[in-house]
Amino acid sequence: MTEESVRHNTAKSRYELEVDGMLAIATYRREGNIMTFDHTFVPPVLEGRGIGSRLIAGALDDVRRQGRKFVPTCSFVVAYAKRHPETQDLLAV
Repeated sequence: MTEESVRHNTAKSRYELEVDGMLAIATYRREGNIMTFDHTFVPPVLEGRGIGSRLIAGALDDVRRQGRKFVPTCSFVVAYAKRHPETQDLLAV
């Protein structure tokens, strides 16, 4: 399995993680210092391998590095934030 790091594709307003030649993505809208995560997609053949969690962890690490906050509107990101109390300080709500 070939895995890359989570990368921030600012041109497409999304975070990406390529695994086995397939792309998992988390899209967002940005207003000022707030990033609203509105959709997460993991190819069905990659589901159940923690790819989505790795993607969101990497995205939120980048949010922290940038000094920004986030709003989870995507159900996957909402659930991730609830399971990871270390992200609570990044919540804009």
